[in-house]
Amino acid sequence: MPGRPRPRSLAAALGVAVLIAAAPGCGSEESAPSRAPAEAPPEAPPAGSPYWVDPESDAARQVAAWEARGRNGEAQLLRRISERPMALWGPGDDPGPAIRRAVKGARAAGRVLVLAAYNIPHRDCGRHSAGGAADATAYRNWIGAFADAVGDARAVVVLEPDAVPHIVDGCTQAAHHEERLRLLSEAVTRLKRNRNTKVYLDAGNPAWIPDPMKLVEPLFKAGLGQADGFSLNVSNFQPDAAGREYGARLSEAAHGKHFVIDTSRNGRGPLPGGGHESWCNPPGRALGTAPTDRTGDPLVDAYLWIKRPGESDGPCRGGPAAGRWWPEYALGLASRATQ
Repeated sequence: MPGRPRPRSLAAALGVAVLIAAAPGCGSEESAPSRAPAEAPPEAPPAGSPYWVDPESDAARQVAAWEARGRNGEAQLLRRISERPMALWGPGDDPGPAIRRAVKGARAAGRVLVLAAYNIPHRDCGRHSAGGAADATAYRNWIGAFADAVGDARAVVVLEPDAVPHIVDGCTQAAHHEERLRLLSEAVTRLKRNRNTKVYLDAGNPAWIPDPMKLVEPLFKAGLGQADGFSLNVSNFQPDAAGREYGARLSEAAHGKHFVIDTSRNGRGPLPGGGHESWCNPPGRALGTAPTDRTGDPLVDAYLWIKRPGESDGPCRGGPAAGRWWPEYALGLASRATQ
């Protein structure tokens, strides 16, 4: 999957937490952010967010470091990221410590935790975010540790970005399809044993699998029937309206399942013209709609920042490895934001 974060939250009635582009894969070619106004401002975000803001995020640490060096203007811009909730991606080795720290913080703040589980075997077809659990047994142990760490905390979990779309587009080898769908279904079952956990299976984005009907059967084989819904636009740049329209079509075919949309970097939509690796650290992009569960759409449970803005999509356009913090790209996203 492009731009997966380092293996690092919908309302009070909720329980739990949460990539991709036209093709799977990856900040900005620009070393300095543009201060130009956004060409197509995103829709005004509804007020209110029930989600937890991590005071120890890379963005928060960067703000502190820049303020200490007198870079107050840039630090203020970066607060557009550091003061908003983002998904925490469970580390691929032992997810327990990081999740338990976040659970403690979210409980103390009376907030909902947003998480992403991203450790399926044969992840990202060996591309920028290659890796994942060594085998099925290792994955079962990992998702068990992930779920145990969440416990009865209120949380939203986005389950395995790219995993189902990579089956549909043929990127994942056919020999791995049956096992992957079984592991996903088992993961949904395990996570839903937590009474306050909401689970959303990833379904890619409108530019990746243009016909959402192709996703219906594999999503249900992966446990969508037990899940709370599906996620769209993780780590991608498709506009909110495109996500809502696509999601409504998929929902209609999926017995009315609800969905969440990643709006972390879609403030200016996708890179014009597309092209090779248009999803990988595309220049000129901006933060999108702020995280909220007040979407104004009965099918959209939340707009979330699943991809952590400022973390690289991969070693393209001068970026660091996938999931690594890239302050210059983060500053560019923040400087172009209109909210």
